[in-house]
Amino acid sequence: MRDGSRAVWAGLPPVSQGEPFLPGPVLASVYGFRGDVGTSPYTYGRYHNPTWTNFERALGDLEGGHTVVFSSGLAAVTAVLGVVLQPDGKRNVVVMPSDGYYGARALAEGFFGSRGIEVRKAPTAGDAQGKLLDGATLLWIETPTNPGLDVCDIRALAEEAHAKGALVIVDNSSSTALGQRPLELGADLVVSSDSKSLTGHSDLILGHVTTKEEGWAKKMQEFRSQQGAVPGPLEVWLAHRSIATLDLRLERQCATALEVAKALKGRREVKYVRYPGLAEDPSHQVAAKQMIRYGQIVSFVLADATAADRFLNSCKLVVTATSFGGVHTTAERRSRWGGDAVAPGFIRFSTGCEDTADIVDDVLQALDAVSR
Repeated sequence: MRDGSRAVWAGLPPVSQGEPFLPGPVLASVYGFRGDVGTSPYTYGRYHNPTWTNFERALGDLEGGHTVVFSSGLAAVTAVLGVVLQPDGKRNVVVMPSDGYYGARALAEGFFGSRGIEVRKAPTAGDAQGKLLDGATLLWIETPTNPGLDVCDIRALAEEAHAKGALVIVDNSSSTALGQRPLELGADLVVSSDSKSLTGHSDLILGHVTTKEEGWAKKMQEFRSQQGAVPGPLEVWLAHRSIATLDLRLERQCATALEVAKALKGRREVKYVRYPGLAEDPSHQVAAKQMIRYGQIVSFVLADATAADRFLNSCKLVVTATSFGGVHTTAERRSRWGGDAVAPGFIRFSTGCEDTADIVDDVLQALDAVSR
């Protein structure tokens, strides 16, 4: 079965006569439960929920492993770090990208760093993280990086990390399993913010972890229950419904992103453009080996913050917002937040599902406004 069909049917129970084939959300904090613990799959709402089960099966099918859903992407990141990193003097080193998601870096260096965890950082480009793996417990990979769009070789880094006794975690939030499959490339765990590309409607906060090892999945479930990082069943149901259109959304978004990147390359207002799908992009050769699709994010730099703001204010179909991966095209001047080593005129541009020509035309007219 191809990815588009798998996304439509993933996680759905067998169709029963006279029953809805799209089961609704189970809103329950308690279940009827007699007998000893272990005699029922559902006992209490903080431990498990049938709606979670269906969604986790769906993601497990798409990614090729066992999935645990969390209340947010950062809750999923916290669970991975909390389960894998043990501040006991033996398992206490994590290697992270210096140019990846700021929230993960801040959590590792702040909360976990204050508890004796050592964080080593290196840029993603050129597989620089591989130079820091001696004595490491965990290698954290984000590729393409957010927001700079550098790419590293997952398979090569995973082999090197495993040879040195480190686990490999890949943040796959931007690509999803229909754009890149890290578990097939050697990763031990995949973490994702499902608030973005996976659900794609800018209305949910959700995350998940997937692993081939059932033992790691059980530890993630225990951490979720103990920390209370549980998602609401309605949000999970909406997320499950949303992945049915994931293949269609990505097809339009990625096609538009490539055309936007091509259009930007020819403009004098643009200092440089990054998109892995461009043949001349520094990351293209590696991305072509491991990515199914090149993603919906295009990064580019204008002269300064004033030019970037003028561009954003001149767009008619682009929402100025901080997330990415939604059906509506969004963009932002990333330096306004701090935390990322980007130029003042750096723009992260996430293409939506509008007509490709309309988005390209909007970008071009906004650039015309910048040059006036």
